[in-house]
Amino acid sequence: MNKNALIVLLFASLFFTSCIPTKDLIYLQGEESAQVQAMNPVAQKPYRLQINDVLSITIKASDVKLVEVFKQTNVEGSSMRDEKSLYFDGFIIDDHGNIRVPVLNEVNVLGYTLDEVRQTIEKKLLDEYFTEEANLFVTVKLAGFRYTTNGEVGKPGTQTLYQERVNVMEAIANSGDITITGDRKSVVIIRQLPQGTEMHTLDLTNRDVMQSPYYYLQPNDYIYVKPLPQKSLGTGTTAMQSLTAIITVLSLLGTITVLLTR
Repeated sequence: MNKNALIVLLFASLFFTSCIPTKDLIYLQGEESAQVQAMNPVAQKPYRLQINDVLSITIKASDVKLVEVFKQTNVEGSSMRDEKSLYFDGFIIDDHGNIRVPVLNEVNVLGYTLDEVRQTIEKKLLDEYFTEEANLFVTVKLAGFRYTTNGEVGKPGTQTLYQERVNVMEAIANSGDITITGDRKSVVIIRQLPQGTEMHTLDLTNRDVMQSPYYYLQPNDYIYVKPLPQKSLGTGTTAMQSLTAIITVLSLLGTITVLLTR
């Protein structure tokens, strides 16, 4: 094999390896033979509260005057609260795992689920302030679903969605989607738990990812999207970009050869 053929072969291999194939860009791929593919339900662990979480607690009962004591905010005579203002007006879990509820004072909620907190508050209220005839109704929610994205996404940073369930596809879409140089087959979920940190890698090009227990996020999850090898090569992500880069390099080599042979 002569020198020119070797150079052509080298640049041809670089051309094909630098382009990103379409199959690496399409989400949730799988067999298309079946018209409807049933997915098994995902066994999702309930979220357990952590320090610095912010809770929204609503207490209702037939005795409206007594309920007023437990309200934290009252905007222009109304109990309606803006969701974003809950960061300032909600119940923040302190470093000891407690929240301060009017009248009830400190209530420990660290490591509890939202439903367990609701039951605890209801029990305290029924034991100390209300009777069964009061038709007590307590609602406990997180003041926004908070998560962070980093790496090869359009808008890295911390996002807050005001809904109870968020899957990884929704989270990434709200972060500007994965860039063309992002590895959709290697999306890392970092999850803080009371017992430590968990890391798991998802392949978003495979529709089986919807059966993963990590497909649905938990509050405070961290999502990291790794770059594709093509990004480090720097020769372009499409065929046209790669061709342009190769032509530029060949032109440079040709100019150098001419100058050296004169």
